[in-house]
Amino acid sequence: MALLIVCALFALSCWVAFYFLLCNVNGHRSCEWNCRLVTLVHGILAVCITAYIGYVDGPWPFTYPGTKNTPLQISALVLSLGYFIFDMAWCVYFRTEGPVMLAHHTMSILGILLTLWLGESGIESCAVLFGSEITNPLLQARWFLKQTGRYGTWLGDVVDLLFVLLFVTMRIFVGGTMLYCELVSPRPRFFIKCGGVAMYALSWVFMVDIVRFATRKSKAWHRQKECLKESLTANGHEGKRD
Repeated sequence: MALLIVCALFALSCWVAFYFLLCNVNGHRSCEWNCRLVTLVHGILAVCITAYIGYVDGPWPFTYPGTKNTPLQISALVLSLGYFIFDMAWCVYFRTEGPVMLAHHTMSILGILLTLWLGESGIESCAVLFGSEITNPLLQARWFLKQTGRYGTWLGDVVDLLFVLLFVTMRIFVGGTMLYCELVSPRPRFFIKCGGVAMYALSWVFMVDIVRFATRKSKAWHRQKECLKESLTANGHEGKRD
């Protein structure tokens, strides 16, 4: 366990160093810009590593939950643990996130710590990490598009659509299936199952906000379509008068 603590501190140090390096290189950018770059890099790394663990290295998380942690699973969890601690501290210091996101970070940190301490259920934790981080690059892309004034283009619409589809598919449907397999299996510990329920419940809290966002976006698209139709109609009538 002492070795895991040292590795987690090393991972935390690496993320902090990477953040300050970005702040030094991108001195003209805001602190949040550089922090979101760190978040983007972590999201891509986490998705790639956990996808390899689930689809190649194994075992399959839906069939073998509660199994002993492998070295690769431990490495992926330690890497993300360092990031979540860094991001949690950053969000608290700058007060940029609300209670829901802070609760997500807290549960992620506690879940990873519990998995590493027990030495098992690493495959489920990696699967949850994959499902929760796969939408992260799109979320960061949306923010960067807003900051650069490109969110109102077709690219912003594509990013929003992909984000909603991926979130509903991975966090709700696939996540629900993963939770069911976790609960019916006799192998995972009781506390691990409780953590799975808590993370899935939090996904539904996010889902409520996403439904509201999708509703507003749909209405905005409908208004744009109506305005375009009225504009074309008006131009057509003017042309006939000429």
